[in-house]
Amino acid sequence: MNEQSAGPRSSRWRAWLLEGLSEQTARHPGPHAAPRVEHAGHRWWRVMCLTGVDYFSTLGYQPGIAALAAGLLSPLATLVLIGLTLLGALPVYRRVAHESPHGEGSIAMLERLLSWWSGKILVLVLLGFAATDFMITITLSSADAAAHVVENPFAPHWTADGNEWITLVLVGALAAVFLRGFRDAIGIAVVLVATYLTLNLVVLAVSAVEILTHPVRIGDWTDAMTAEHSSPWAMIGVALLVFPKLALGMSGFETGVAVMPQVKGDPTDTYEEPHGRIRDTRRLLTAAASIMSCFLLLSSLATTILIPQDDFKSGGPANGRALAYLAHEHLGQVFGTVYDLSTITILWFAGASALAGLLNLVPRYLPRYGMAPEWTRAVRPLVLVFTAAAVLITLWFHANVDAQSGAYATGVLVLMLSASFASTVAVHRHGHRRATLGFGAITAVFAYTLVANVVERPDGIKIASIFILAILVTSFASRVHRSFELRTAEVVLDDAAARFVDEAAGHGPVRLIANEPQEHSTRAYRAKEGEQREHTPIAGGGPVLFLEVFVRDSSDFAADVSVHGDEKHGVRRLRVSGPTVPNTIAAVLLALRDRTGEVPHAYFSWTEGSPVSQLIRFLVFGEGEVAPVTREVLRRAEADPDRRPRVHVG
Repeated sequence: MNEQSAGPRSSRWRAWLLEGLSEQTARHPGPHAAPRVEHAGHRWWRVMCLTGVDYFSTLGYQPGIAALAAGLLSPLATLVLIGLTLLGALPVYRRVAHESPHGEGSIAMLERLLSWWSGKILVLVLLGFAATDFMITITLSSADAAAHVVENPFAPHWTADGNEWITLVLVGALAAVFLRGFRDAIGIAVVLVATYLTLNLVVLAVSAVEILTHPVRIGDWTDAMTAEHSSPWAMIGVALLVFPKLALGMSGFETGVAVMPQVKGDPTDTYEEPHGRIRDTRRLLTAAASIMSCFLLLSSLATTILIPQDDFKSGGPANGRALAYLAHEHLGQVFGTVYDLSTITILWFAGASALAGLLNLVPRYLPRYGMAPEWTRAVRPLVLVFTAAAVLITLWFHANVDAQSGAYATGVLVLMLSASFASTVAVHRHGHRRATLGFGAITAVFAYTLVANVVERPDGIKIASIFILAILVTSFASRVHRSFELRTAEVVLDDAAARFVDEAAGHGPVRLIANEPQEHSTRAYRAKEGEQREHTPIAGGGPVLFLEVFVRDSSDFAADVSVHGDEKHGVRRLRVSGPTVPNTIAAVLLALRDRTGEVPHAYFSWTEGSPVSQLIRFLVFGEGEVAPVTREVLRRAEADPDRRPRVHVG
């Protein structure tokens, strides 16, 4: 009885876990899900709130990080950051929105720049940095939310020093929401962002009143700065040197272009030319950057002037929660608690946005490359994988916000550098010389910012390297493991090919001779046919077709196959192109079996060379020892030996 019930339970569990596997990659239940065909999309300002839960929520910890990095010069360093945001990141991502309007982001732009394996490897490396960005967003935001819980005066005593387990609970709750199904994200995001920004505006307004009614505080701040630094030029120089540590304040741009499919465009928009969607996404990016720049500058001034510098240090009451500190200090514990709850919620929701970003990226690339199992197209298995990674990261960093900021900034800056470089190449190809110089300068600034950040915080690149190594190893292991799959979705015969096959089938099973695709002479074809008839006797001496496969890009994993027929040099040829020779031949053989109703026969010659080198040639170049690989692909694709196409080798 138990064994009988275990089977159905296992089937139900598997069906639930893999629900949505056949759906299109971007149509998962999450904030970054692509709208269905009948879905009209949302106004750009509503979608801005969706990306804003990631971007605006950094106010929860950014002022504290800026104070730790720049000290009394935090406002000056923040001004540099704002300049880079408005004059660098914003133009770059406005260009990304134009070049990649369907949510693929800058990674897709760079993928188009390089062909063959170089393009695939570049994407895998960038996915490693994207994973660093999004995974650290989840853990860092949850850790900062936990800090707001612990530091609240009304928090129960048993939450004291509970940052780590509270962070794990928040990560687990995030996973539970996605496992159940995450919907209505935009409506929730609008409420959260509106509430959070309103509360921040109140805190900053009260802080401004406090500063203006006690101007001595401004004097104390400027006196302390001049005591530490000899001249204004020295202050500017220091601000320029330390601003890379503030890079977290630009973390929402990649998310901004990822949510483009949610933006409602014009009625005249088409998939190829979504002009309205591009225009409104640019409005989204501009509005978000402008709002965030104002809040960053005001919060930096308020926290630097009103909070003692020692309180920003690790373990201090303002560490990771500077604006919350001001809310409690100047507006009372009740308002401060309301502010804490708003901050906790939006930080937790920022993790949801980041997780949804991962659920967009991984299925979009890795399964298509054959570098992940097919189950990675489903949401729930990926949620479990990413949750396990988030738990490990949280335990590794002990839920410390400051310890994770370096890795976070590294991921953000690499994606911005890749976006600026891709934009530079894009405008150069369009012949825009001035724009090329401008984007080139932005690329140089981002490169400096990244290098400075890595030198100062090498732990960030170490964490990113772990993600990259994990993705590369698992991806290539999956590619090798899946190399013997059929790897073809559809086989289409043109009129000539269909006629050749039907006429050959009139004489019995279709018989094909596998041949090298280079041009041949009549004598070469006759010699090849004679050799095959001698070494692998073709029953009845019936007609044969020559099957020739062109490898177009061996780094591709799967592709539709078009079979073209022609008659040349006195023989009939079926000519196809695909990512590999043996997998393509196997797909054609199965298609001919289904068309004619009889099992076809394929005839091969042995290939000279070491089996190991031939295997490497197959894995890398799509060629190698064709006959045994074709037979293995057929064996895996067709379980019934009686229905399996025959492979003959002479």
